[in-house]
Amino acid sequence: MQEKSRALKHFRDLEVYRLAFRCAMEIFEITKAFPAEERYSLTDQIRRSSRSVCSNLAEGWRKRRYKAVFCNKLTDAMSEASETQTWLEFCQSCGYIGAEVFERLDSAYEQIIGMLNVMEKKADSFCY
Repeated sequence: MQEKSRALKHFRDLEVYRLAFRCAMEIFEITKAFPAEERYSLTDQIRRSSRSVCSNLAEGWRKRRYKAVFCNKLTDAMSEASETQTWLEFCQSCGYIGAEVFERLDSAYEQIIGMLNVMEKKADSFCY
């Protein structure tokens, strides 16, 4: 993992944070073209859940003093990533995104979940 190779001073130094942020920004851009009737359901929900991956990771990073809280925030981030995958599936099924976009983002969120899972398993190396 990249995190082991250099000192981490900020949550923005985490590869998983940077990937999640890029995905959230891509989702933001994609959802600009969604129909107006989806504004308060699909659009708001997928934007919220994708951004929550990043915010939970940032909150957990600041609470590294408490391993249980850190792990809880990582679990919350994984849950939000899974929720985002569900919303992506709805986006594809409704015809708002194509199969290629779905597969790429769904795969990225699988990678994010995997990275967060590894962080949780190795919480001692992140906490103090």
